[in-house]
Amino acid sequence: MTTITIRDAGPDDAGSILAMVKELAAYEREEEAVLATEEDILRDGWGPQKRFSCLIAEADGRICGFALWVFNYSTWLGRAGIYLEDLYVQAWARGLGVGERLIRDLARIAVAHGAQRLDFNVLTWNPARGFYEKLGISAHDGWIPYRAEGASLVRLAGDQESGPIDEA
Repeated sequence: MTTITIRDAGPDDAGSILAMVKELAAYEREEEAVLATEEDILRDGWGPQKRFSCLIAEADGRICGFALWVFNYSTWLGRAGIYLEDLYVQAWARGLGVGERLIRDLARIAVAHGAQRLDFNVLTWNPARGFYEKLGISAHDGWIPYRAEGASLVRLAGDQESGPIDEA
């Protein structure tokens, strides 16, 4: 029987986290999109301005997955929530219950902190959608994700003297 443990990630896990981020990107057919370095992970996970938290999953003492998350905030609820940026389980450990343990532990963290929601995005083609639905997690219909990134973000932040932005 496989022993699964979930623990908080530490600085020594930065390399493993980055390796799994790259595996996840390959699975999502976006290998070239990963620009993060191990130094980025160390700085933002354990530096002076902590930007994320992370859980590490191990099966029989071998790292096999992670859940990287941040607190967000609902102005409507007046409470914090958790946004799950990435959840990943390596192929060899799928089917062992690792993903469920990561999600359940993240839910426990949310409840312990008084968070009211656990939010995340899933690609439409990802078969993990069925896994989430079996756990009672539902898709949030009616909302379309938007993102400003790269040159668009820089352009948006740029010319502050041009006057108000037309929001129509």
